[in-house]
Amino acid sequence: MSDKPVQKTYEEINARIKAGEAVIVTAEEMVDIVKSKGAEEAAREVDVVTTGTFSPMCSSGAFINFGQMTPTIKASKVWINKVSAYAGLAAVDCYIGATEPVEDDPLNKLYPGEFRYGGGHVIEDLLAGKKVYLEAKAYGTDCYLARKMKKEFTLDELPYALLCNPRNGYQNYNCAVNLSDKAVHTYMGTLKPNCRNANYCSAGELSPLFNDPHYKTIGIGTRIFLGGGVGYVTWHGTQHNPNAPRHENGTPLRPAGTMMIQGDMKQMSARWIRGISILGYGNTMAVGLGVPIPILNAEMAAYTGVSDEELFTQVVDYGFDYSNGISRNYGEVSYAQLKSGTIEVNGKEVPTAPLSSLPMAREIAETLKAWMKDGKFLLNKPAELLPDADDLRS
Repeated sequence: MSDKPVQKTYEEINARIKAGEAVIVTAEEMVDIVKSKGAEEAAREVDVVTTGTFSPMCSSGAFINFGQMTPTIKASKVWINKVSAYAGLAAVDCYIGATEPVEDDPLNKLYPGEFRYGGGHVIEDLLAGKKVYLEAKAYGTDCYLARKMKKEFTLDELPYALLCNPRNGYQNYNCAVNLSDKAVHTYMGTLKPNCRNANYCSAGELSPLFNDPHYKTIGIGTRIFLGGGVGYVTWHGTQHNPNAPRHENGTPLRPAGTMMIQGDMKQMSARWIRGISILGYGNTMAVGLGVPIPILNAEMAAYTGVSDEELFTQVVDYGFDYSNGISRNYGEVSYAQLKSGTIEVNGKEVPTAPLSSLPMAREIAETLKAWMKDGKFLLNKPAELLPDADDLRS
């Protein structure tokens, strides 16, 4: 065995994948490997670590080209299944956002903030092979005479459909509680008064950006599992904040990095993209996302070997502090504690519940692992890495 430090390249790992010789494990499996063998030996043994997460990701949506008509039209207002889509693009292009609610929902008239259907549901319906109904209006020009369009279509009938999500895969997120004396309805779910429950939203040690805390392998062009198909990281996402305080193991203690991602919807499945209605908050969309982490050296092995016991987040009050822009926390808890079902807040035992699905995250990591073992999925070296704290300061 060589004493020389391990240093691999993307090309070397891809050659091993093609030859069926690569050692690929999930992030959960890597925790035990690093614990038992150490980072250097783990790096020598393992080529790729697969990650996964399946959770609500509000900053998501799709670019859709819905095809021309005769006479031609330059749409200025578009609705799909009565959900408004942004049409300030080209003639028959639009962008539908996951959180856009259906118009004239009778439930919303009775209970403000209640919507049973929205943009995320439209995207799910398309992926499920259902027909959706489009209405478009236009002001008319010499080259685009038509002023109205009405049509039904399925995903297969669309010329183009691209899932394009401005902010996905948050690198850590708050544990939400409610210290007020009345229930609050938030994007973190319903929080009972007087800190009677705590909700969190991360797959912990399986979560993609927890396994590459300083973005040493993730950037423009990184090939990923997205919605059941192949997608790509296109840049850092909105609200990307690598300056968040960090644990000595490199992982952030608060919400930090994010990814902008995209992929061809015609490769995807409604199993991995779901429209969601959250009581008292509105609509969003659950996204299935998995990122392969190449083990280039012992440093990357160490990062991917960090366990739930070593990953921490802050407890934040959504009853008053969050909505009033007050930044303070009520302690830090590990993901091992969160996944155990209870944490302690202000000396009180509080039950916890995840908004993300751990079984689905595991399935994504296992699926990505199987694709790579079969030689169907290769690593893509980023054209440029996501910016770390030093990059943003320079």
